[in-house]
Amino acid sequence: MEKRWAQVGHGEQETVRKLAHELNIDPCLVNILVQRGITSFEEARHFFRPSLSQLHDPFLMKDMEQAVDRIASAIANQEKILVYGDYDVDGTTAVALTYSFFSHFTSNIAYYIPDRHKEGYGISTQGIDFANVHGYTLIIALDCGIRSIEKVAYAKEFGIDFIICDHHLPGEKIPDAVAVLDPKRADCDYPFKELSGCGIGFKLAQAYCTLNDLPDADYEQYLDLAMVSIAADIVPIIDENRILAYYGLLKLNENPCCGLKALMQTAGKTEAYTITDVVFLLAPRINAAGRMGDAKDAVKMLLSDEVLLADEQSAFINAQNMERKSFDQNITLEALAIIEESEELIKRKTTVVYHQSWNKGVIGIVASRLTEKYYRPTIVLTESNGMYTGSARSVIGYDLYEALSSCSEFLEQFGGHKYAAGLTIRPENLEPFSAKFEQIVSTTISENLLVPEIHIDCELELTQIDSKFYRILMQMAPFGPLHMAPVFISKDVKMVGFPQIVGTNHLKLSIKQQNSAIFDTIGFGLGTYESLLTPNTTFSICYTIEENVWRDQKRLQLNIKGIKIDKDSHIN
Repeated sequence: MEKRWAQVGHGEQETVRKLAHELNIDPCLVNILVQRGITSFEEARHFFRPSLSQLHDPFLMKDMEQAVDRIASAIANQEKILVYGDYDVDGTTAVALTYSFFSHFTSNIAYYIPDRHKEGYGISTQGIDFANVHGYTLIIALDCGIRSIEKVAYAKEFGIDFIICDHHLPGEKIPDAVAVLDPKRADCDYPFKELSGCGIGFKLAQAYCTLNDLPDADYEQYLDLAMVSIAADIVPIIDENRILAYYGLLKLNENPCCGLKALMQTAGKTEAYTITDVVFLLAPRINAAGRMGDAKDAVKMLLSDEVLLADEQSAFINAQNMERKSFDQNITLEALAIIEESEELIKRKTTVVYHQSWNKGVIGIVASRLTEKYYRPTIVLTESNGMYTGSARSVIGYDLYEALSSCSEFLEQFGGHKYAAGLTIRPENLEPFSAKFEQIVSTTISENLLVPEIHIDCELELTQIDSKFYRILMQMAPFGPLHMAPVFISKDVKMVGFPQIVGTNHLKLSIKQQNSAIFDTIGFGLGTYESLLTPNTTFSICYTIEENVWRDQKRLQLNIKGIKIDKDSHIN
């Protein structure tokens, strides 16, 4: 699919000039900093040298003091505490962090993860019944609960208190819990709104240490878990998340917890992890436990402090991940066939597909794959307990949650984010919902949002790229949402030698500009350009810069995201 190239405007030039002089770095890099809100030497210093001392005071979060006091009371009175979390990466890391931290202060603690297939998302009646039968009087809910008004009320009937640690959007009412920690509450003045669910658990541990005059190391030991949740849940890597991600990656690469170390070995990469590596190597394996079996298996691995047990759990969830891959590949092919066989579905600005036999645990992945293929808001549904349940994904710039809200009369329940959501619908409401969803999206989405965009940060001459440029660029990491790896554009580029196709459809080129060195490049999925490029062709490329390691030799490489051939170029 052809993509739009959108180049960001320049930062205020006097600010760029001044900061480039003060930092003694390439103005192109300074322009990127200014575009991202870093306009002074002091701000740049904090950005390039993040410090844990820059983390916000956890007690700025509404209800934090009540949460810490209630936990302290439960520990003092030897009450039984149940740590309850969602079955995805954010939820399982949050449970592992919170359970591990508080188990240092009480042995009357356990954890509970709902069954994705039997209980569904969020606080379940079964979970509360489990707590009641086993005598738990306090539930700490992580990465869920902000809309569980009825469930919290149900728990109260048994004398069970709730502390909710969530990061999803609240509804009009807040559950009547002892404490509701959610920066997205309208009445919460916490300065950063985009923590992960595990991040909320981290702040709870930080607050407990602060109030009880405990060493920072008691909660900082969980930075690797917090970082994994940030990477996997695709929250913005800015402000507090960037600090947590920065130090979490340091810990992962230097001294990971036993469970993550075992998982890194299973994934075949044991060092130099980036956020991208976490997203593609670790997160799918952790997620596979909840998708294909029991998410408690992931928590067991993350909590293990014995190498043998960690290795066993890692191998087990890796096998589940292999099974998950087979499931989602087959279901994706089936979904593509349903769409391609229907002229009406092809023409739509939305995708809504359903099959009763699809595995509930992988339909979110399938929704993401279909969104990449057709680039439009997408919903994939399957049958579960007599209802249709599914996952929704959006395109950049379009608020999926608002669209679902406009169709809420056809939904039994829904929840999520701007770009991802879950929903449940009665079978008889599928067709009217699908029609209403198509109508809402068609009238509210602009045409340009239905074409994927390459966000270009800066124009660059290839002569500007050297080891110093790359070293400073890498100091801007970790990259992620709202702070993506910079994309550059270079014009009047020519090929050296001949193009080569590698893998399925990937383009390998050597290129240069008039006075530049020769650069190796790779363009994933760009093999169709092979026949259009000759040594006489001039073209523009947009790309990221990376380091390619081959046989212990490191060399800068350009990862091409798009190619535009000059109109007046001679093509044989």
